[in-house]
Amino acid sequence: MLKHRWQNRMLLVASYVFYGAWDWRFLSLIFLSSLVDYTVGFQLHKTVRPSLRRLLLLTSLIVNLGLLGFFKYFDFFAESCITFLRLFGIQGSIYTLNIILPVGISFYTFQTLSYTIDIYRRKIEPTKDPIAFFAFVSFFPQLVAGPIERAKSLLPQFERRRRFDMDQAKDGLRQILWGLFKKVVLADNLGQHVDVIYRNYTEFHGIELTMGTLFFAFQIY
Repeated sequence: MLKHRWQNRMLLVASYVFYGAWDWRFLSLIFLSSLVDYTVGFQLHKTVRPSLRRLLLLTSLIVNLGLLGFFKYFDFFAESCITFLRLFGIQGSIYTLNIILPVGISFYTFQTLSYTIDIYRRKIEPTKDPIAFFAFVSFFPQLVAGPIERAKSLLPQFERRRRFDMDQAKDGLRQILWGLFKKVVLADNLGQHVDVIYRNYTEFHGIELTMGTLFFAFQIY
């Protein structure tokens, strides 16, 4: 029991260092989302009154989706509003904040929400281990690129001890190397041809444009 908690502490520190290395200020956002949903999850489990449970769920939705919407869409809607007003001859100054979109905010927002919603639907019970929950939300291997994991699938893995398995380690390294080969050797080289064709598409004929599109498809894949 004690060892898996130390494993979670190490994972949490590593995840926060990984995420904070880009911009440490955004650690406050992931911490706030984690804290809100951890607290709301406990209250949802203890509360029987439907109206109070709906209020708790609404609190989680407002905090999480409010942060996501603010950082992702504030400048867009501000500029769109001014453009719309100009159609009617109304001049206004654009007030934008030049907001930087926090990396991975969509992934951990919906991951924490999956936890709260599953508790609200009585599909899971809240975890009693805050370190496990915070590590689940900030788990760095899938923090910035997904996939979004449901709490009922991933969170139980943080609540039990993990043992080192050499066969799994070898298989993991094999997949990492294969992924790096596809990225560095195949995708990057195909990307060079795609860039040349797409930048100068008027100078190429149909067969070359078709090949560029095929190369682009394999590059993205």
